[in-house]
Formats: sequence, structure tokens, C-alpha cells
Amino acid sequence: MYVQHLMGLSGLLAAGLFIFGLKRMSSPVTALSGIVVAGVGMVAAVAASFLVVFDLMHAGNDRLGVNVALALVALAVGAGWAWWKGGKVAMTAMPQMVALYNGMGGGAAASIAAVALSGDAGGSPLILGVTVIGALIGSVSLTGSVIAWAKLDGKINHPWRFGGQRIVNGVIFAATALLGVGVVIFHGVPSGLSLAILFFFGALVFGVMMTLPIGGADMPVVISLYNAFTGLAVGLEGFALQNPALMIAGMVVGSAGTLLTALMAKAMNRSLSNVLFSNFGDLSGAGAADVKGEMKSADASDAAINMRYASSVIIIPGYGLAVAQAQQKLYEFVKLLQAAGVDVKFAIHPVAGRMPGHMNVLLAEAGVPYDIIFDMDDINADFVNTDVALVIGANDVVNPSARTDKSSPIYGMPILNADQAHQVYVIKRGQGKGYSGVENTLFYRQNCSMVYGDAQAVLTQMVQSVKDLGA
Repeated sequence: MYVQHLMGLSGLLAAGLFIFGLKRMSSPVTALSGIVVAGVGMVAAVAASFLVVFDLMHAGNDRLGVNVALALVALAVGAGWAWWKGGKVAMTAMPQMVALYNGMGGGAAASIAAVALSGDAGGSPLILGVTVIGALIGSVSLTGSVIAWAKLDGKINHPWRFGGQRIVNGVIFAATALLGVGVVIFHGVPSGLSLAILFFFGALVFGVMMTLPIGGADMPVVISLYNAFTGLAVGLEGFALQNPALMIAGMVVGSAGTLLTALMAKAMNRSLSNVLFSNFGDLSGAGAADVKGEMKSADASDAAINMRYASSVIIIPGYGLAVAQAQQKLYEFVKLLQAAGVDVKFAIHPVAGRMPGHMNVLLAEAGVPYDIIFDMDDINADFVNTDVALVIGANDVVNPSARTDKSSPIYGMPILNADQAHQVYVIKRGQGKGYSGVENTLFYRQNCSMVYGDAQAVLTQMVQSVKDLGA
């Protein structure tokens, strides 16, 4: 009796810590402590589960000993591997890691459901139905996240599409849903197990088929969506198991992921259905032949000196900054400009990088103060009065075609108004297009100059040029 009460209290404590931790994650200043708080909540929930198992063993259920040993081994292996890989992962690989870990969460929820559905123990149709729905969502999140990881990691370089793909996907989903209904109806009989195996196979396949046609430029939204899926799956399995901690944690993650997905889709001026089913990128390069002007190159030293004597500079980081791992050198350059009296700010687009908040994490790693980092809505009006806009590795989020070219696939997407600055410098390795494959007309504007080269090398040269002025 006391153990059951302790289990309930620990679940309530864990749920409270989850919610409080998520609240603190809403600000970069308190995000780290929020992660720690939520982690403590998870430790409390896991410890309470083991306490219940040990109580059952003490009551004479010796068969649980093997399961406890396997669970402890799994915890040790998983925690050790995550600690090791988490410390080694490069910032450029952070989106891939997030996609994989998110997929593992969905897979864990699906595995819990698989164990429940493979047993002979009966259950109400409601509980069985919730278990099946959680299994479907968790399985889709698992394989969909793996495909997202492969796209982000360059294992899959192009969307995989064919005629009638939506119809095929619809048939797979409908068949899987019907199998799920069969699992509920025939649970506990031999045919029910066969239906469950086919159901999980269909759900896993659908996750793959759903994600393969989505273009790489939409991966930030897809990762956020699968994060919501994982939370929802965990919450549903928590309901089936009558576990308050899982229910509340799943609902919090699911609702937060859903809200983030909606906000990111809005930031691209596209509906979620458009992201998932529009085959974005088929018109890549449209209108490129109509671009007027030519790209002008500038020397890194000249650009640095121009910024040194400017009054205001807005920096727009993109994925190229992460690839070059140049965030530390960038902040060194920023501090030199600030010491010279230049007003320096950072502008962050909601979908910059390869995952939600990617650029914020990148700048935080370099120690950039949070009070000079601004979201798009808060800083866009400042560009028109800014002397220099410095774009580093960003492309689609500063493309003026989104405002003017109705034939462009990104038309209507809110962008950072870098083109409105008096002078724009773009650090870019070459003349290639962005991740979406759309030509960027900013690069051909009269007030824009290209500084070609790896961001790390270019910023190193800029830092040295500014230092030489004070020598």
C-alpha cells in the first residue's frame, strides 16, 4: 500500500518537474537548468517504477528478477552510449542527433504497445484502442525520424517520388488502420497476434513512405512534427498503462511540439499539409533565368574594414556557419566591432538551420549574449536603417523572391529583410543555390557583395584585418 502511494506521489512530482523544466526551456537563459530539472523528474519516475517492481519481488514474484536485470543493463547501455555520443557530437550533426533521439522515443512507445498487444491478457476496447493508436503514431515517428536523419546526414540526398505516391501512401495507411481495428477485435486469440505483426509492419512502412517525398528544406518542420508525434504516442501509452508521469510528460511534449510545428509552418507561410504533401522543390530554380544583374565579389579584409567603421551591423547566421564551425571566430569578430563602438545584433529566422532553434544553440555555444539575439519579427524593421547586413551561410531565409516572385516555390514565406540594409555582405563557399534549390536574387542586388570562402577562414581574415587597424 505504501509503495503504491509512493508511486503516485513520485509520478506527481515527476510531472511537476517536467512542466517546470519545459517552462524554463522557453528562454535561452534558463534552458540548461530546465533540462536538468526535467531530467531529475525522469530519474524520479524511473526510480519509482523500479521500487514497485522490487516490492512485487519481495511479495514472492521471483520471475521479475530477470526482467529487472535486463532493464538495468538497458539503462546502463543507453545512458553510457548517450553520454559518450552526446559529448562527441559536432554542432553540424546536432539536427541528426535530435532526429534519432526523437525517433527512439517513438520507438520506445511503440515497443511498450507491442508488449501489451502480444500478451493474452484481456483489456477493455478503449484501452486496446488507445494502445493501438499510440503504437501507430510511435511507429510512424520511429521510421519517419530515421528517414529525416538520413536526409539531414546526406545519406538520402534527394526526395524520393513517383506517380500516384499519395494514393499508395493512402492505401498503406488505410490498410494499417484496418489492421489496427482487427487487433482490437481479435486480441487474445492466435489470429490477433498475426494481425498485430502486420499492423506494426504497415505502420513502420508508412513512416518511411510519408517522409521520403518531403524535401530537405522542410526537415525542420518535419522534425518538430515527429517530436509532437512521439509525445502523443508516449501520452497514449501512459494512459493505457495508467502511468501519470508518462501521460503528463507525453501531453506536454505533444502539445509543445504541435505548437512549434504550427509556428514553423506559419513562418514559412505554408500549411502543414502543404509541407507534407506539396512536393516542395519540384519548381526549384524557377525564374533563375530572369534574374537581373551579376554577383559581385569583395575581399574579406575590405568587408571587415567597412563593418569596423559602420554604425550598425546585423548578422544573419545560417547552416553554413555551423558547417564551418565558425561561431567562436564570429563572436571574436563581433567583440572587436563592439569595442570600436559598432552596434551589433543577430537576426534569427524561425527555420534557419536544420532543426528548430539550431542557430540559437550555435550562438549560445560561442557565448554570444542573449540580449543581442533577436527573432525575425523583433528585428525586421531595423534593417532599413542598418549600415551593413552580414549573411553567413544563410540562403532561403533572406531571398527577396519570397516577397516579389509569384512563380517562386518560396513565394509568401516571411524572410529577414537583409536586402533593405545599406550594404550586404554574404559569406558563401560558392555560387550554389540554397537547400531548397531556389535562386537567391539578393546576391544580384547592387548593394550586395559576395565574400567567397569557408566561413572559418573568412572570419579569421576579418578578425585579423580589424586587429591590424588598431596595431
